[in-house]
Order: sequence, then structure tokens, then C-alpha cells
Amino acid sequence: MFTQLDTHMFVAPQIDADGVRQAAMLGIATIINNRPDEEQFGQPESKELETLAKVLGITYHHIPVTHAGMSALQIDQMVLALTQSEGSVLAFCRSGTRSTLLWALARAKAGDAPDVLAEKAAQAGYDLTPIRAMLDMIVAK
Repeated sequence: MFTQLDTHMFVAPQIDADGVRQAAMLGIATIINNRPDEEQFGQPESKELETLAKVLGITYHHIPVTHAGMSALQIDQMVLALTQSEGSVLAFCRSGTRSTLLWALARAKAGDAPDVLAEKAAQAGYDLTPIRAMLDMIVAK
């Protein structure tokens, strides 16, 4: 259910309470929800997942990203969530794609090479082509 991007980073499609419990069993320290509430009928509300995560000792962040794209604020929030985590991180959205793209932008801001990020994403089945120019611009700054 969870796809590993690197040593401490996992992404997934929409999770539910069972997914939060599975994350806890795997030792995930932080869950990042990149899906806006009410994006699709029947999806769990972020607050429900956050409550369960906290009960299980998992740090929880809600950084919703719409299909319109990612802002500098969302990238900064992702950087902060990743750097504050004291262990493995699971980020999720509808399919895992937005979470992967936001992870790559945050890692580029932290100095990771776009080619390395693209390779990691590709090995996990994700394509960074839609944000490649942004990755290059972030690293160039």
C-alpha cells in the first residue's frame, strides 16, 4: 500500500483509519496529508485521521494541494514537516502523485539534485516531468 521513495520517505494513495494503523505498525513517525478535504465523496476527513494518528503517537500535518498546483507556501510547509520529522514519513493524496511532486520540490529546496530526485521517483513509478523546470529553478537559487 505504501511506496518507498527513499530511505525515510513513503507515499500512498488515500489512506483511511486502517492505513494510519498500518503506518504505526511500520514505525512511521509522521503522516502528511496532501489531499484537500471533500475532494471526493466518501474520503476520510483530515481531522479524523489526525485524531487517530495522534492517539498512535504519529505526528500529523495537513498540507492540502489541489490540482491547480503547488505554491511556495506549500513547499515551505513540506520542507518544515520533513525536517521536523524524527523518523520515516508517509505522505498521501488521491494517488500519491501530488505527494511525490511536493516531496521532490521540498527536497530540491533542501539541495537535492533534480536528476537524483527524478530517478528515485521513477523507480517508485512516479514522473517528475511536470515539475522538472521548477526543480531546476529551485536548485539554481
